[in-house]
Parts: sequence; structure tokens; C-alpha cells
Amino acid sequence: MEAIECLKTRRSTRSYRTDPVPREVIEDIIDCGRLAATGNNVQPWRFVVVTDPAKRAEIARIAEYGKFIKDAPVCVAVLCENVKLYLEDGSNAMQNILLAAHAHGLGSCWVCADKKPYAPLLAKLIGAPDNFNLVALAAIGWAEKTSNAPKKPLSEVLDWEQFQMR
Repeated sequence: MEAIECLKTRRSTRSYRTDPVPREVIEDIIDCGRLAATGNNVQPWRFVVVTDPAKRAEIARIAEYGKFIKDAPVCVAVLCENVKLYLEDGSNAMQNILLAAHAHGLGSCWVCADKKPYAPLLAKLIGAPDNFNLVALAAIGWAEKTSNAPKKPLSEVLDWEQFQMR
């Protein structure tokens, strides 16, 4: 898939088929995540891929807005060492993961974690040490249904030279 098309057509998926995702595809998606932009090239991230149905169900039970994680064949946790730009770096990695999944023909959905009270519990559940923050989770799998939520037109979000009140 061409890059601009990938960026313009990716949407969140909350309904998945149960078919497994090949390991080599998952590894390629994570490889794209590790190549994300990072402040001062710190690369503070670690990625935990969860395919075990019981563990995904437990994550889904805890994650307030991630109940569909139990139905996706893959859950990716993006964790970052507690450095100055961990949230920005982890978010960059997660965006690469979502786009790579789409480029592979998969659906995905970002589930926020960093500022949620349950983030430390989920980090412990997947074995992260205390000096790592859970930035986000992604459900990944073969889409059964993808969101068609409308996006604001460019004219509503683009200003030239300075911010304009609308």
C-alpha cells in the first residue's frame, strides 16, 4: 500500500475475526514501531505482544475502553522506560504500529493507557518493571467491521501563518 493512501485510509477497528495473524506479520509490524522517531534517539520502548486468549480477556476486563481486545487475535502493549519524552516516543511507535497493521491489511485500534489509573496494573500483568510506563495498547487483527467515523475537513483544522479562531 502506498504511504499517503495508508495514512488517509486507516480507521479504528473494534470488531475482529478470530483468524490468527502470522508471526512474521506481527514481527514486521513491531519492527515498524521500533523504527519510529524518538527524542535524542533514546528509543525507550519495549513491545509486548499478547496472543493468549485468557491474557487478552484479562487485559480487556481491566482496560476501560478496550473491551474488544479479548476478541482481537493480537494485543500489542507499547511500554517506555520512564525518560523525559517517553509519552511522545511511545506514541510515535504506536502510530507506526497502527499504520503498519493497516498496510498489511489488518484492522487495529489504539487503546489509551498512560494516564489511566489501571495502567500500572496492566503493566504488571504483562511483567513490566516499575521503571517502564504503559503508553498504549493496540488491538490488531483481521477486521470484521471498521469505523467510518467522519473526519473534520481540512478547511476546519488548517491555518496559515497564525491560529485563526473559528
